[in-house]
Amino acid sequence: MSNERVQTPSEELANAVTHGLGATLGAVGLVLLVVYTSFTGDPWAIVATAIYGASVVVLFGASATYHWVESSRPKRIFQVIDHAAIFFLIAGTYTPFTLVTLRGPWGWSLFGVVWGIAAIGVVFETVWLGLYPRLSIGLYLAMGWVGLVAAVPFWNALPGAVIAWLAAGGIAYTLGVVFFAWEKLPFHHTYWHLFVLAGAACHFAAVWGAVL
Repeated sequence: MSNERVQTPSEELANAVTHGLGATLGAVGLVLLVVYTSFTGDPWAIVATAIYGASVVVLFGASATYHWVESSRPKRIFQVIDHAAIFFLIAGTYTPFTLVTLRGPWGWSLFGVVWGIAAIGVVFETVWLGLYPRLSIGLYLAMGWVGLVAAVPFWNALPGAVIAWLAAGGIAYTLGVVFFAWEKLPFHHTYWHLFVLAGAACHFAAVWGAVL
């Protein structure tokens, strides 16, 4: 049983619309990334950006659907997918940087770590959804910032603008957690969604700059 506050109908509508927009933009971004990386002829870039783009669409699509449906059983199913998809998004966002930018020992090691954590997180959310919300948030944040262990390799391999976009996205996601936890604030979850949209937009710009 989830411990999150029950959202009002107006709040759920706003939640669904914001992440419905994210799913739409994510689908457009996925197509653009795959098309433009195809021109480079680099199979690593094509596959990595396809995984990343798919993770964006899945996260926002699952979230929008979860907040849109009202029937309890489908809503519960999409809530599980929504929470699990956060791990998919984080790992998916790392993928272009680990398989294209770094790829060597650092890249493959970080790739294995983030996808390993993602797999554990998906199982955790599926079995214990909502029972340990602070632990879930902690896992999201830890996984998101674990890339700092490869700060020097990233610094040497990426343009300054890409690093700035990565940092801005991480900060947006992290600040959004404040609103996620601020349950007494009306539409607090919608504000969280807006920060997630901002973070995703920043990271899209970073991926674009890194692989193209």
